Amino acid sequence: MVITTLADGIIWRVGAVTDTITAPFTDQVIRLGVTGLSRAGKTVFITSLVANLLNRGRMPQFRAAASGHIQTAYLQPQPDDTIARFDYETHLSALTATQPHWPHGTRRVSELRLSLKVQPQGLLGTFQGPRTVHLDIVDYPGEWLLDLSLMDKDFATWSAEVLSRIAGRPGGAVYEKALEDTDPAAALDEPRAQALAATFTDHLKAAREAGFSDCTPGRFLLPGDLEGSPVLTFAPLPAIDNPGRKSLWREFERRYESYKRNVVRPFFRDHFAKLDRQIVLVDVLGAIHGGPQAVEDMRRAMADILSAFRPGRNDFLTRLFQGRRIDKILFAATKADHLHHEQHPQLTAITQALLRDAKDRADFSGAQTQAMSIAALRTTVEERRHHAGVDLGVVRGQLLGADKQAAFYPGALPVDPAHLLGPARAGAEGWLGADYEIMSFAPAPLTLKPGEGPPHIRLDKAAQFLLGDRL
Repeated sequence: MVITTLADGIIWRVGAVTDTITAPFTDQVIRLGVTGLSRAGKTVFITSLVANLLNRGRMPQFRAAASGHIQTAYLQPQPDDTIARFDYETHLSALTATQPHWPHGTRRVSELRLSLKVQPQGLLGTFQGPRTVHLDIVDYPGEWLLDLSLMDKDFATWSAEVLSRIAGRPGGAVYEKALEDTDPAAALDEPRAQALAATFTDHLKAAREAGFSDCTPGRFLLPGDLEGSPVLTFAPLPAIDNPGRKSLWREFERRYESYKRNVVRPFFRDHFAKLDRQIVLVDVLGAIHGGPQAVEDMRRAMADILSAFRPGRNDFLTRLFQGRRIDKILFAATKADHLHHEQHPQLTAITQALLRDAKDRADFSGAQTQAMSIAALRTTVEERRHHAGVDLGVVRGQLLGADKQAAFYPGALPVDPAHLLGPARAGAEGWLGADYEIMSFAPAPLTLKPGEGPPHIRLDKAAQFLLGDRL
Protein backbone atom coordinates (compact mmCIF):
# COMPACT_ATOMS: atom_id res chain seq x y z
CA MET A 1 0.00 0.00 0.00
CA VAL A 2 2.92 2.35 0.76
CA ILE A 3 4.48 1.58 -2.63
CA THR A 4 1.14 2.25 -4.34
CA THR A 5 0.80 5.59 -2.56
CA LEU A 6 4.33 6.60 -3.54
CA ALA A 7 3.73 5.58 -7.14
CA ASP A 8 0.50 7.61 -7.25
CA GLY A 9 2.36 10.60 -5.89
CA ILE A 10 5.16 10.31 -8.45
CA ILE A 11 2.70 10.02 -11.36
CA TRP A 12 0.69 12.98 -10.07
CA ARG A 13 3.80 15.17 -9.66
CA VAL A 14 5.13 14.31 -13.11
CA GLY A 15 1.80 15.35 -14.63
CA ALA A 16 1.77 18.56 -12.59
CA VAL A 17 5.30 19.50 -13.66
CA THR A 18 4.49 18.79 -17.31
CA ASP A 19 1.37 20.97 -17.15
CA THR A 20 3.33 23.78 -15.49
CA ILE A 21 6.19 23.78 -18.02
CA THR A 22 3.88 23.78 -21.05
CA ALA A 23 1.39 26.30 -19.61
CA PRO A 24 3.12 29.49 -20.88
CA PHE A 25 2.88 28.21 -24.48
CA THR A 26 -0.81 27.30 -24.46
CA ASP A 27 -4.15 28.99 -23.76
CA GLN A 28 -4.80 29.62 -20.11
CA VAL A 29 -6.95 27.00 -18.38
CA ILE A 30 -8.83 27.44 -15.10
CA ARG A 31 -10.05 24.19 -13.54
CA LEU A 32 -12.98 24.91 -11.23
CA GLY A 33 -14.19 22.18 -8.90
CA VAL A 34 -17.83 22.36 -7.84
CA THR A 35 -18.27 20.38 -4.66
CA GLY A 36 -20.81 20.07 -1.90
CA LEU A 37 -22.91 17.52 -0.15
CA SER A 38 -26.02 16.03 -1.69
CA ARG A 39 -28.83 18.51 -2.46
CA ALA A 40 -26.60 21.54 -2.08
CA GLY A 41 -27.46 22.53 -5.67
CA LYS A 42 -24.34 21.66 -7.68
CA THR A 43 -26.17 20.91 -10.95
CA VAL A 44 -28.22 24.11 -10.80
CA PHE A 45 -25.15 26.17 -9.88
CA ILE A 46 -23.14 24.94 -12.87
CA THR A 47 -26.07 25.36 -15.27
CA SER A 48 -26.84 28.90 -14.14
CA LEU A 49 -23.16 29.91 -14.03
CA VAL A 50 -22.60 28.78 -17.62
CA ALA A 51 -25.84 30.38 -18.82
CA ASN A 52 -24.90 33.67 -17.18
CA LEU A 53 -21.39 33.60 -18.64
CA LEU A 54 -22.81 33.01 -22.10
CA ASN A 55 -25.39 35.79 -21.61
CA ARG A 56 -23.87 38.27 -19.19
CA GLY A 57 -26.67 40.82 -18.75
CA ARG A 58 -27.22 39.85 -15.10
CA MET A 59 -23.53 39.88 -14.06
CA PRO A 60 -22.80 43.49 -12.97
CA GLN A 61 -20.41 42.48 -10.17
CA PHE A 62 -18.36 40.27 -12.51
CA ARG A 63 -16.02 43.01 -13.66
CA ALA A 64 -14.67 41.35 -16.81
CA ALA A 65 -18.26 40.98 -18.04
CA ALA A 66 -19.54 44.39 -16.89
CA SER A 67 -16.57 46.20 -18.50
CA GLY A 68 -16.98 44.40 -21.80
CA HIS A 69 -13.53 42.79 -21.68
CA ILE A 70 -15.17 39.40 -22.28
CA GLN A 71 -15.90 39.69 -25.97
CA THR A 72 -17.60 36.33 -26.39
CA ALA A 73 -18.07 32.99 -24.64
CA TYR A 74 -18.76 29.64 -26.23
CA LEU A 75 -18.94 25.98 -25.33
CA GLN A 76 -16.61 23.51 -26.94
CA PRO A 77 -15.64 19.85 -26.51
CA GLN A 78 -14.01 19.07 -23.20
CA PRO A 79 -10.36 18.01 -23.29
CA ASP A 80 -10.80 14.67 -21.50
CA ASP A 81 -12.47 12.10 -23.76
CA THR A 82 -12.85 9.59 -20.90
CA ILE A 83 -15.15 11.74 -18.74
CA ALA A 84 -18.84 12.33 -19.41
CA ARG A 85 -19.85 15.80 -20.60
CA PHE A 86 -21.99 17.80 -18.18
CA ASP A 87 -25.41 17.84 -19.82
CA TYR A 88 -25.79 21.61 -19.78
CA GLU A 89 -28.41 21.88 -22.51
CA THR A 90 -30.79 19.35 -20.91
CA HIS A 91 -30.45 20.94 -17.47
CA LEU A 92 -31.03 24.44 -18.85
CA SER A 93 -34.11 23.23 -20.72
CA ALA A 94 -35.52 21.88 -17.46
CA LEU A 95 -35.05 25.24 -15.72
CA THR A 96 -36.35 27.41 -18.58
CA ALA A 97 -39.27 25.30 -19.82
CA THR A 98 -42.83 26.63 -19.88
CA GLN A 99 -43.42 24.45 -16.83
CA PRO A 100 -39.91 24.41 -15.32
CA HIS A 101 -38.66 21.66 -13.04
CA TRP A 102 -35.48 20.88 -11.16
CA PRO A 103 -32.94 18.83 -13.15
CA HIS A 104 -31.73 15.46 -11.95
CA GLY A 105 -28.88 15.52 -9.44
CA THR A 106 -25.31 14.50 -10.13
CA ARG A 107 -24.77 10.74 -10.41
CA ARG A 108 -21.27 10.59 -11.93
CA VAL A 109 -18.23 12.70 -12.67
CA SER A 110 -18.78 15.10 -15.55
CA GLU A 111 -16.98 18.04 -17.06
CA LEU A 112 -17.72 21.03 -19.26
CA ARG A 113 -15.39 23.46 -21.05
CA LEU A 114 -16.46 27.06 -21.53
CA SER A 115 -14.04 29.21 -23.53
CA LEU A 116 -13.90 32.98 -23.03
CA LYS A 117 -12.42 35.41 -25.55
CA VAL A 118 -10.95 38.18 -23.40
CA GLN A 119 -9.38 41.50 -24.41
CA PRO A 120 -6.34 42.21 -22.17
CA GLN A 121 -6.50 45.38 -20.08
CA GLY A 122 -3.93 48.08 -19.47
CA LEU A 123 -1.39 49.71 -21.77
CA LEU A 124 -0.26 46.47 -23.40
CA GLY A 125 -3.85 45.52 -23.99
CA THR A 126 -4.16 48.24 -26.65
CA PHE A 127 -1.46 46.52 -28.73
CA GLN A 128 -2.56 42.93 -28.16
CA GLY A 129 -5.42 41.00 -29.63
CA PRO A 130 -7.90 39.07 -27.51
CA ARG A 131 -6.71 35.93 -25.73
CA THR A 132 -8.61 32.73 -24.96
CA VAL A 133 -9.18 31.50 -21.43
CA HIS A 134 -10.71 28.04 -20.98
CA LEU A 135 -12.87 27.37 -17.93
CA ASP A 136 -13.06 23.63 -17.21
CA ILE A 137 -15.85 22.93 -14.71
CA VAL A 138 -15.68 19.57 -12.93
CA ASP A 139 -18.84 18.19 -11.31
CA TYR A 140 -19.13 15.02 -9.26
CA PRO A 141 -21.63 13.48 -6.82
CA GLY A 142 -21.70 14.94 -3.36
CA GLU A 143 -21.85 11.41 -1.96
CA TRP A 144 -18.37 10.70 -3.33
CA LEU A 145 -17.01 13.87 -1.75
CA LEU A 146 -17.55 12.32 1.67
CA ASP A 147 -15.04 9.59 0.96
CA LEU A 148 -12.07 11.97 0.97
CA SER A 149 -12.16 11.91 4.76
CA LEU A 150 -11.47 8.15 4.74
CA MET A 151 -8.02 8.34 3.18
CA ASP A 152 -6.20 8.83 6.49
CA LYS A 153 -8.39 6.50 8.56
CA ASP A 154 -7.96 2.77 9.06
CA PHE A 155 -10.89 0.40 9.40
CA ALA A 156 -10.81 0.33 13.21
CA THR A 157 -10.84 4.15 13.46
CA TRP A 158 -13.63 4.54 10.91
CA SER A 159 -15.72 1.82 12.59
CA ALA A 160 -15.32 3.39 16.02
CA GLU A 161 -16.36 6.83 14.74
CA VAL A 162 -19.43 5.49 12.92
CA LEU A 163 -20.60 3.35 15.83
CA SER A 164 -20.12 6.20 18.30
CA ARG A 165 -22.64 8.41 16.49
CA ILE A 166 -25.08 5.88 15.09
CA ALA A 167 -27.37 5.83 18.15
CA GLY A 168 -30.44 7.98 17.62
CA ARG A 169 -30.01 8.26 13.88
CA PRO A 170 -32.63 6.83 11.51
CA GLY A 171 -32.01 3.13 10.98
CA GLY A 172 -29.26 3.11 13.59
CA ALA A 173 -31.13 0.89 16.04
CA VAL A 174 -31.79 -1.69 13.32
CA TYR A 175 -28.09 -1.89 12.48
CA GLU A 176 -27.11 -2.07 16.16
CA LYS A 177 -29.54 -5.00 16.56
CA ALA A 178 -27.90 -6.70 13.56
CA LEU A 179 -24.50 -6.27 15.23
CA GLU A 180 -25.78 -7.96 18.38
CA ASP A 181 -26.41 -11.07 16.28
CA THR A 182 -22.98 -10.86 14.60
CA ASP A 183 -19.68 -12.27 15.81
CA PRO A 184 -16.84 -10.30 14.17
CA ALA A 185 -14.39 -13.07 15.10
CA ALA A 186 -16.38 -15.79 13.34
CA ALA A 187 -15.37 -17.08 9.92
CA LEU A 188 -16.66 -15.07 6.96
CA ASP A 189 -20.10 -16.11 5.76
CA GLU A 190 -20.80 -14.20 2.55
CA PRO A 191 -24.64 -14.14 2.74
CA ARG A 192 -24.46 -12.79 6.31
CA ALA A 193 -21.85 -10.25 5.26
CA GLN A 194 -24.07 -9.05 2.42
CA ALA A 195 -27.07 -8.79 4.74
CA LEU A 196 -25.08 -6.76 7.26
CA ALA A 197 -23.78 -4.41 4.56
CA ALA A 198 -27.33 -3.98 3.20
CA THR A 199 -28.66 -3.07 6.66
CA PHE A 200 -25.88 -0.53 7.09
CA THR A 201 -26.63 0.93 3.65
CA ASP A 202 -30.31 1.31 4.58
CA HIS A 203 -29.22 3.23 7.66
CA LEU A 204 -27.03 5.57 5.57
CA LYS A 205 -29.89 6.29 3.18
CA ALA A 206 -32.31 7.02 6.03
CA ALA A 207 -29.79 9.28 7.78
CA ARG A 208 -29.18 11.23 4.59
CA GLU A 209 -32.93 11.72 4.10
CA ALA A 210 -33.13 13.06 7.67
CA GLY A 211 -30.52 15.73 6.91
CA PHE A 212 -27.33 14.16 8.25
CA SER A 213 -24.18 14.83 6.25
CA ASP A 214 -21.47 12.41 7.38
CA CYS A 215 -22.79 9.23 5.75
CA THR A 216 -19.75 7.28 4.59
CA PRO A 217 -18.81 5.43 2.47
CA GLY A 218 -20.36 7.65 -0.17
CA ARG A 219 -20.47 4.97 -2.88
CA PHE A 220 -22.88 2.96 -0.71
CA LEU A 221 -25.40 5.73 -1.47
CA LEU A 222 -24.55 6.01 -5.16
CA PRO A 223 -22.76 2.81 -6.20
CA GLY A 224 -22.96 3.03 -9.99
CA ASP A 225 -21.37 0.03 -11.68
CA LEU A 226 -19.82 -1.10 -8.37
CA GLU A 227 -23.19 -2.20 -6.97
CA GLY A 228 -23.03 -5.69 -5.51
CA SER A 229 -19.23 -5.88 -5.66
CA PRO A 230 -17.14 -7.00 -2.64
CA VAL A 231 -15.60 -3.53 -2.47
CA LEU A 232 -19.05 -2.27 -1.38
CA THR A 233 -19.81 -5.22 0.88
CA PHE A 234 -18.50 -4.24 4.30
CA ALA A 235 -19.78 -2.37 7.35
CA PRO A 236 -18.41 -0.99 10.64
CA LEU A 237 -17.66 -3.54 13.33
CA PRO A 238 -16.72 -3.22 17.02
CA ALA A 239 -13.02 -3.74 17.74
CA ILE A 240 -11.87 -7.18 18.85
CA ASP A 241 -8.50 -8.56 19.99
CA ASN A 242 -6.42 -10.54 17.51
CA PRO A 243 -9.07 -11.29 14.83
CA GLY A 244 -8.30 -14.38 12.78
CA ARG A 245 -7.06 -14.20 9.22
CA LYS A 246 -10.33 -15.56 7.80
CA SER A 247 -12.65 -13.81 10.23
CA LEU A 248 -15.44 -11.41 9.26
CA TRP A 249 -13.50 -8.54 10.86
CA ARG A 250 -10.35 -9.20 8.80
CA GLU A 251 -12.31 -9.53 5.57
CA PHE A 252 -14.23 -6.29 6.18
CA GLU A 253 -10.94 -4.59 6.99
CA ARG A 254 -9.45 -5.86 3.74
CA ARG A 255 -12.46 -4.66 1.72
CA TYR A 256 -12.37 -1.27 3.42
CA GLU A 257 -8.71 -0.83 2.45
CA SER A 258 -9.53 -2.00 -1.07
CA TYR A 259 -12.28 0.62 -1.23
CA LYS A 260 -9.82 3.35 -0.32
CA ARG A 261 -7.19 2.05 -2.75
CA ASN A 262 -9.40 1.32 -5.75
CA VAL A 263 -12.19 3.90 -5.38
CA VAL A 264 -11.22 6.83 -3.16
CA ARG A 265 -7.56 7.36 -4.06
CA PRO A 266 -8.06 7.29 -7.87
CA PHE A 267 -10.94 9.76 -7.50
CA PHE A 268 -8.70 12.13 -5.55
CA ARG A 269 -5.74 11.70 -7.91
CA ASP A 270 -7.66 12.01 -11.18
CA HIS A 271 -9.98 14.88 -10.22
CA PHE A 272 -9.33 16.65 -6.94
CA ALA A 273 -5.56 17.01 -7.32
CA LYS A 274 -5.92 18.83 -10.66
CA LEU A 275 -8.09 21.74 -9.50
CA ASP A 276 -7.12 25.44 -9.37
CA ARG A 277 -10.24 26.91 -7.82
CA GLN A 278 -12.93 25.42 -5.61
CA ILE A 279 -16.46 26.33 -4.64
CA VAL A 280 -17.98 24.41 -1.75
CA LEU A 281 -21.79 24.54 -1.79
CA VAL A 282 -23.45 24.01 1.58
CA ASP A 283 -27.16 23.67 2.35
CA VAL A 284 -26.89 25.43 5.70
CA LEU A 285 -30.63 26.11 5.91
CA GLY A 286 -31.39 22.41 5.45
CA ALA A 287 -29.01 21.50 8.26
CA ILE A 288 -30.51 24.12 10.57
CA HIS A 289 -33.97 22.74 9.86
CA GLY A 290 -32.64 19.25 10.68
CA GLY A 291 -31.71 20.39 14.18
CA PRO A 292 -28.55 20.80 16.29
CA GLN A 293 -27.27 17.29 15.61
CA ALA A 294 -27.53 17.80 11.85
CA VAL A 295 -25.63 21.11 12.12
CA GLU A 296 -22.82 19.55 14.17
CA ASP A 297 -22.70 16.60 11.81
CA MET A 298 -22.29 18.96 8.84
CA ARG A 299 -19.55 20.89 10.64
CA ARG A 300 -17.55 17.70 11.30
CA ALA A 301 -18.12 16.34 7.81
CA MET A 302 -16.98 19.50 6.07
CA ALA A 303 -13.88 19.76 8.28
CA ASP A 304 -12.94 16.17 7.41
CA ILE A 305 -13.60 16.65 3.71
CA LEU A 306 -11.69 19.90 3.37
CA SER A 307 -8.68 18.43 5.18
CA ALA A 308 -8.10 16.44 1.96
CA PHE A 309 -7.79 19.61 -0.15
CA ARG A 310 -4.40 20.98 -1.17
CA PRO A 311 -4.87 24.72 -0.57
CA GLY A 312 -2.07 27.22 -1.07
CA ARG A 313 -0.48 29.60 -3.53
CA ASN A 314 -0.57 28.45 -7.12
CA ASP A 315 2.26 30.48 -8.66
CA PHE A 316 4.72 29.04 -11.18
CA LEU A 317 7.41 27.87 -8.73
CA THR A 318 4.89 26.38 -6.30
CA ARG A 319 3.27 24.35 -9.08
CA LEU A 320 6.67 23.29 -10.43
CA PHE A 321 8.02 21.90 -7.15
CA GLN A 322 4.89 21.09 -5.12
CA GLY A 323 2.27 20.40 -7.78
CA ARG A 324 -1.02 22.15 -8.50
CA ARG A 325 -2.78 23.66 -5.52
CA ILE A 326 -6.17 25.23 -4.94
CA ASP A 327 -5.47 28.93 -4.42
CA LYS A 328 -9.05 30.19 -4.01
CA ILE A 329 -11.89 28.53 -2.12
CA LEU A 330 -15.41 29.95 -1.92
CA PHE A 331 -17.75 28.65 0.78
CA ALA A 332 -21.27 29.33 -0.47
CA ALA A 333 -24.48 28.86 1.49
CA THR A 334 -27.06 28.01 -1.15
CA LYS A 335 -30.80 28.70 -1.33
CA ALA A 336 -30.43 32.29 -0.17
CA ASP A 337 -33.67 33.00 -2.04
CA HIS A 338 -35.48 31.12 0.74
CA LEU A 339 -34.73 34.09 3.01
CA HIS A 340 -35.53 37.79 2.81
CA HIS A 341 -32.32 39.70 2.05
CA GLU A 342 -32.38 41.15 5.59
CA GLN A 343 -31.29 37.73 6.85
CA HIS A 344 -28.54 37.06 4.32
CA PRO A 345 -25.78 38.51 6.58
CA GLN A 346 -26.80 36.08 9.34
CA LEU A 347 -26.71 33.15 6.92
CA THR A 348 -23.24 34.17 5.72
CA ALA A 349 -21.97 34.55 9.29
CA ILE A 350 -23.30 31.12 10.24
CA THR A 351 -21.60 29.61 7.19
CA GLN A 352 -18.29 31.24 8.16
CA ALA A 353 -18.55 29.91 11.70
CA LEU A 354 -19.65 26.46 10.55
CA LEU A 355 -16.58 26.10 8.31
CA ARG A 356 -14.14 27.99 10.54
CA ASP A 357 -11.72 25.08 11.02
CA ALA A 358 -11.41 24.38 7.30
CA LYS A 359 -11.23 28.09 6.42
CA ASP A 360 -8.45 28.76 8.92
CA ARG A 361 -6.44 25.85 7.52
CA ALA A 362 -6.80 27.13 3.97
CA ASP A 363 -5.94 30.71 4.98
CA PHE A 364 -2.81 29.52 6.78
CA SER A 365 -1.70 27.62 3.65
CA GLY A 366 -1.85 30.79 1.58
CA ALA A 367 -5.13 30.24 -0.24
CA GLN A 368 -7.69 33.03 -0.47
CA THR A 369 -11.05 32.11 1.02
CA GLN A 370 -14.41 33.81 1.25
CA ALA A 371 -17.92 32.93 2.42
CA MET A 372 -21.17 34.27 0.99
CA SER A 373 -24.84 33.45 0.60
CA ILE A 374 -26.02 32.78 -2.95
CA ALA A 375 -28.89 31.44 -5.00
CA ALA A 376 -27.77 30.19 -8.40
CA LEU A 377 -31.39 30.38 -9.55
CA ARG A 378 -33.77 32.75 -7.83
CA THR A 379 -37.16 31.11 -7.31
CA THR A 380 -38.90 33.65 -5.04
CA VAL A 381 -39.81 37.33 -4.71
CA GLU A 382 -39.62 39.33 -1.50
CA GLU A 383 -42.58 40.83 0.33
CA ARG A 384 -43.41 42.33 3.69
CA ARG A 385 -46.25 40.92 5.77
CA HIS A 386 -47.73 41.88 9.14
CA HIS A 387 -48.20 38.97 11.52
CA ALA A 388 -49.21 39.22 15.19
CA GLY A 389 -48.35 42.89 15.13
CA VAL A 390 -44.85 42.29 13.72
CA ASP A 391 -43.59 43.42 10.32
CA LEU A 392 -41.84 40.45 8.70
CA GLY A 393 -39.72 40.13 5.59
CA VAL A 394 -40.98 37.05 3.74
CA VAL A 395 -40.43 35.35 0.41
CA ARG A 396 -43.13 34.09 -1.92
CA GLY A 397 -42.82 31.37 -4.54
CA GLN A 398 -44.35 28.35 -6.23
CA LEU A 399 -44.48 25.35 -3.91
CA LEU A 400 -42.77 22.25 -5.21
CA GLY A 401 -45.34 19.64 -6.22
CA ALA A 402 -48.30 21.96 -5.67
CA ASP A 403 -50.25 24.23 -8.00
CA LYS A 404 -50.15 27.25 -5.73
CA GLN A 405 -47.89 29.94 -4.38
CA ALA A 406 -47.14 30.62 -0.73
CA ALA A 407 -45.46 33.30 1.36
CA PHE A 408 -42.89 31.90 3.74
CA TYR A 409 -41.05 33.09 6.84
CA PRO A 410 -38.49 30.53 8.08
CA GLY A 411 -37.83 32.11 11.46
CA ALA A 412 -35.25 34.68 12.54
CA LEU A 413 -31.67 33.46 12.24
CA PRO A 414 -29.50 34.61 15.16
CA VAL A 415 -27.03 37.44 14.62
CA ASP A 416 -24.48 35.54 16.72
CA PRO A 417 -23.69 32.14 15.10
CA ALA A 418 -22.72 30.78 18.53
CA HIS A 419 -26.42 30.65 19.39
CA LEU A 420 -26.67 27.82 16.83
CA LEU A 421 -23.22 26.23 16.99
CA GLY A 422 -23.17 26.14 20.80
CA PRO A 423 -26.22 23.85 21.14
CA ALA A 424 -24.99 21.85 18.15
CA ARG A 425 -21.61 21.12 19.76
CA ALA A 426 -23.32 20.33 23.07
CA GLY A 427 -25.50 17.68 21.42
CA ALA A 428 -28.84 19.40 22.08
CA GLU A 429 -31.89 17.63 20.68
CA GLY A 430 -33.66 20.82 19.57
CA TRP A 431 -33.33 24.58 19.28
CA LEU A 432 -34.24 26.23 22.57
CA GLY A 433 -36.87 28.91 22.07
CA ALA A 434 -36.63 28.86 18.27
CA ASP A 435 -38.26 27.00 15.42
CA TYR A 436 -36.65 27.05 11.98
CA GLU A 437 -38.76 25.93 9.06
CA ILE A 438 -37.87 25.13 5.48
CA MET A 439 -39.97 24.98 2.34
CA SER A 440 -39.29 23.53 -1.08
CA PHE A 441 -39.90 25.87 -4.00
CA ALA A 442 -40.21 24.98 -7.66
CA PRO A 443 -38.31 27.00 -10.27
CA ALA A 444 -40.39 29.94 -11.44
CA PRO A 445 -41.33 30.37 -15.13
CA LEU A 446 -38.82 32.70 -16.78
CA THR A 447 -39.13 35.37 -19.44
CA LEU A 448 -35.57 36.24 -20.39
CA LYS A 449 -34.59 39.23 -22.50
CA PRO A 450 -31.85 38.86 -25.13
CA GLY A 451 -28.44 38.77 -23.43
CA GLU A 452 -29.84 37.79 -20.03
CA GLY A 453 -29.12 34.63 -18.10
CA PRO A 454 -31.37 33.17 -15.38
CA PRO A 455 -32.01 35.38 -12.31
CA HIS A 456 -29.79 34.71 -9.31
CA ILE A 457 -28.46 36.11 -6.05
CA ARG A 458 -24.73 36.99 -5.97
CA LEU A 459 -23.71 34.54 -8.68
CA ASP A 460 -21.82 37.41 -10.31
CA LYS A 461 -20.02 38.14 -7.04
CA ALA A 462 -19.08 34.47 -6.74
CA ALA A 463 -17.74 34.46 -10.31
CA GLN A 464 -15.69 37.59 -9.60
CA PHE A 465 -14.00 35.98 -6.60
CA LEU A 466 -13.33 32.67 -8.35
CA LEU A 467 -12.36 33.89 -11.83
CA GLY A 468 -11.92 37.66 -11.86
CA ASP A 469 -8.15 37.79 -11.29
CA ARG A 470 -7.52 35.40 -14.20
CA LEU A 471 -9.51 37.53 -16.65
